Amino acid sequence: MADPTVATGADEPLSRPAHTLPYSQVVHELEVDVTQGLTADEAARRLAQYGPNGLGKQQSVRPWQILIAQVVNAMTLVLVLALAASFAIQAWIEGGVLAFMILLNLIIGFIQDLQAARTIASLESLNSPTARVLRAGATATATATATASSSSVVVIPAADLVPGDIIDLKTGDVVPADARVLHAVNLEADEALLTGESVPVRKDPAAVFDDELMNPGDRINMAFSSSTVTKGRGRAVVVATGLRTEVGAIAAALQGDGDVGKGKLKKGPDGKAAASKDYALFALGATWDWLGKFLGVTVGTPLQRKLAQLFLYIFFFAIVCCIIVLGANEFRTRTDVIIYAVATAIGTLPVTLILVLTITMAAGAKVMVERNVLVRNMRSLEALGGVTNICSDKTGTLTQGKMVAKMAWLPGHGTYSVDTGNEPYNPEVGTTNFTPIEPKDISSKAESSEIPVIPATEAATHACLGDYLDVAALANLATVRKTTGGDGQGEQDTGKWEANGDPTEIAIQVLATRFGRSGLPATAPSSSSPSSSSSSSTSEWTQLAEFPFDSSVKKMSTLCRNTTTGQVHIFTKGAVERVLESCVHIAVAGAPSSSSSPSSPLTEAAKSDILANMEALARRGLRVLALASTVIPEEEARQGKLARTSFERDLVFRGLIGIYDPPRPESRPSVFKCHRAGIAVHMLTGDHPETARSIATQVGILPARIDLLRADVAASLVMSAHDFDRLSDDELDRLPQLPLVVARCAPSTKVRMIDALHRRRCYVAMTGDGVNDSPSLKRADVGIAMGLNGSDVAKSASDIVLSDDNFASILNAVEEGRRIFDNIQKFMLHVLAGNVGFVSTLLVGLAYKDSSGVSVFQVTPVEILYLLLVAAAFTETGLGFEAASPDILNRPPQSLKYGVFTPEFLADLVGYGILMAVCLLSSFIIVLFGMYDGNLGHDCNLRYSPSCEGVFRARSTCFVAMMWVFLLFAWELVDGRLSFFAGLVRNPRAWAARLWRNPFLFWSVVVGSVSVVPTLYIPVINDKVFLHAGIGAEWGIVFVSVFFFCAGAEAWKWAKRVYLRRHNMMERKKAGASEEDLEARVFEKYYLQSEGSESEK
Repeated sequence: MADPTVATGADEPLSRPAHTLPYSQVVHELEVDVTQGLTADEAARRLAQYGPNGLGKQQSVRPWQILIAQVVNAMTLVLVLALAASFAIQAWIEGGVLAFMILLNLIIGFIQDLQAARTIASLESLNSPTARVLRAGATATATATATASSSSVVVIPAADLVPGDIIDLKTGDVVPADARVLHAVNLEADEALLTGESVPVRKDPAAVFDDELMNPGDRINMAFSSSTVTKGRGRAVVVATGLRTEVGAIAAALQGDGDVGKGKLKKGPDGKAAASKDYALFALGATWDWLGKFLGVTVGTPLQRKLAQLFLYIFFFAIVCCIIVLGANEFRTRTDVIIYAVATAIGTLPVTLILVLTITMAAGAKVMVERNVLVRNMRSLEALGGVTNICSDKTGTLTQGKMVAKMAWLPGHGTYSVDTGNEPYNPEVGTTNFTPIEPKDISSKAESSEIPVIPATEAATHACLGDYLDVAALANLATVRKTTGGDGQGEQDTGKWEANGDPTEIAIQVLATRFGRSGLPATAPSSSSPSSSSSSSTSEWTQLAEFPFDSSVKKMSTLCRNTTTGQVHIFTKGAVERVLESCVHIAVAGAPSSSSSPSSPLTEAAKSDILANMEALARRGLRVLALASTVIPEEEARQGKLARTSFERDLVFRGLIGIYDPPRPESRPSVFKCHRAGIAVHMLTGDHPETARSIATQVGILPARIDLLRADVAASLVMSAHDFDRLSDDELDRLPQLPLVVARCAPSTKVRMIDALHRRRCYVAMTGDGVNDSPSLKRADVGIAMGLNGSDVAKSASDIVLSDDNFASILNAVEEGRRIFDNIQKFMLHVLAGNVGFVSTLLVGLAYKDSSGVSVFQVTPVEILYLLLVAAAFTETGLGFEAASPDILNRPPQSLKYGVFTPEFLADLVGYGILMAVCLLSSFIIVLFGMYDGNLGHDCNLRYSPSCEGVFRARSTCFVAMMWVFLLFAWELVDGRLSFFAGLVRNPRAWAARLWRNPFLFWSVVVGSVSVVPTLYIPVINDKVFLHAGIGAEWGIVFVSVFFFCAGAEAWKWAKRVYLRRHNMMERKKAGASEEDLEARVFEKYYLQSEGSESEK
């Protein structure tokens, strides 16, 4: 068996390279049926033989690397330096405790980082590329639709592909492996990654070459791994996977070269360094690369880098604090003075900050997967909380994507209306009605006069309907078929109708099937007709060519030959305006059923009538498409190179079709939640403006009473891409508000909208699914790709992927992003405010000196280390797991100007820090001066003596108050604005359940609070290690200090709430919560704009 990790040649399973063999021989040698694909057992056997389809082994989580990273980093280095200083001055107890803390910190950090790395690795595996494969005997799922045979097109990880797999390719796909093309319809691929050629290569499955060593770019019958399908569709058989592919051979060569550093030594023509300064610059650059990585300022997410820089600033401040401590004690070399300086420095450093940030972001990414959001870029976790505008597509995101053809209008004939019931794919259920009235003239009274018809007989009696249905069925790639049910011997048929294809085309195909027309049968290509997309002896039509939908022309066409008459027809569907540009005639009714419907010239009056009917259908919320066709000369159909501009002209307009895509039930509530959260929602869609307006109103993007707005203000809310793109950047910037809906939107329009929002200092999230959406996804602050219907190119350009293509999931992502941001602020505030309190206490305490003139500790180094070890590490990790606060979507997005360090955060930092320092200092002072006459004793920093009784008891009181205040501070930060005791009196059970909602934080606070008792009363530990003593009456001081802190924290929150509500920065208690009240507040600026304009008149 071949070693799957070694490149042994690109075509090992074949007798010759695949491009030199006819595809029929390739299929024969690979022993696969192109109509069935490989069985699951055979695929598993080949996977074991050839190995996974990857470029070598993926780098797995390596525990030893994580352990080394825990040891070799700036934080550990600082603690080790403090440890060395402790042992150097023979402070064995402090040094021993510090060594234990370093060891425990390494263990906790290693375990947590290992779990975080494994979480990220699991998320990356979810984001692995996929492939659509034909597998025999497979069961169709939500991502695969069964065919009439026993095979299914299933979606599998690309790593599971094996030689012989039959894969489907479509526009936007990244080719998952080297494959021999079997069937192609205008299939083109961008192979610049492999060949360097910027022009896409058109594929020809019929081509066969003799040169085995020809350049990959010339092998037009092959699709190469990692290339991108830029146009068309096709089917291919995999011939090479992993390192056996052309790209794999390159990767294998690179893997053998080892890692290359960023810095390179500048050399002269002779290969030697040009000057000694080159060595110096190279050494300086290499040192900076290593130092930046060591300090964490050049690696990680932007927030991680900012926090690493913050740690450096605090480290320098800690050095200043050490100098202040030593200076206050006249730079004496006494052990207690030095250890006091070391303790002050350690108390200044945010030891747990980077660790907790990593854990929080990894846990947040995992939670997002549970909420149908897959994070591709960890940076987006920080960005989501600041999103101010969401630009969303309509189809499948705000709507269900389950389209139904509701109305069909044929000029000169009338209008058909269809009610499909609850089975949109079943053409046999529901009712069909007809009225000779045009859509623009239909009223509710006219609708009541519609008459039911039998669809199957309509096409036989109306030639114009037959021509219309031919376009609907044949300018269509979707398939609708009924699976076999019953036993075939009189048993009732229980088969189900199943559909495969684009939702819009499925809806049109169901309509055609309802009237007795079916599309082209999907069969495998035959050796005699390699370029045919389908052929069947029982079919009336054979497809000759296909012009796929292109966003630049907004049309799709097929060339088909009628097997009875031999005539070649072109069938076209697309946007009404674009199809009308290609039409010169319009069909008229009244011809005998045996002949083709006649036509008349398409006049300007007829065009106006068509557009009026289109707008009437669009106002009903229908997506409107036009259908057209004509007969083309046989000699034109035989042209070698097909150009759509040569065929999509001189068409006969056949009619309009109105397709309804109902909004998702959760879209409207989600949009209103966005409004409440201060996020503006824009709809950028390819639909007609009236259709877009109708759906946008239904989901709440536009105000329900838009008729109350002045006409020009209402018009500015909904714009066509033509009008939007016509405006210059300066004109866009002068608009009072950018449009909320842009219809007939092109990819370039999306980019302009993002740029316009950026110039208004907005933070934009953009959705996209197609190849052409990649520029806008890249340009947006947060690019959001669709997981179900999105192309591989769009996914690779995005920051996050929605696994359910649902707008509500975007809101989930924003909410989770805000929760992560809030939790980062919470534990950062907990760390930094605590540091402010400790350092302030220690620095102020320098004024209290004993008889020898040495400052007396209020808090000993061991007590500080114990606090950092027991209280800080666990409670701050618990804050990282905290659930979202109830009002998280009731406040505006955080300011990108300030990031984490908002004015509110800085105010909290100072306020809580001072409050904590007051509690600690007062507890020490009250006990020492109120109960022990201010006797500071002698050498109380080193050992216990009777003269130190007061100092030891005051120190115990300060230590317990410090621990409890610090632990309860974590609970106070669960919600930075609402009272910690909110609901305690009204519903104690719910209040207790809120505490238990985060068990990690709950037990961190409880265990940490209880753990102080043994340190007070266990002999030796209390007076030898911690340098404090057991307390009695001093417990009253502790409780008063803790009560004072909680009361002060609650008063601070109350003052913040009052200030924020008065300045409209926080929702008021009695603010209207109904949709009407919210809509009035959100669209108030538009109503005021109308009123202001009226008053000016």
